[in-house]
Amino acid sequence: MKRRITGFHQDEEGHWVAELECGHTQHVRHNPPWQDREWVLTEASRDQFIGKTLNCVECDSS
Repeated sequence: MKRRITGFHQDEEGHWVAELECGHTQHVRHNPPWQDREWVLTEASRDQFIGKTLNCVECDSS
């Protein structure tokens, strides 16, 4: 189910995590060539993704 991004934080390993409107979270790692999410590297780029949607796997499974 698509959910809006409401914010970001870093986990204990320094990876970026998207906070979703449903209360769940999802890692948004930049790990080329498997995951190309260069936009997570700067605050300005992350801010542009606030309000965009990601598929929430936890909502899909419940």
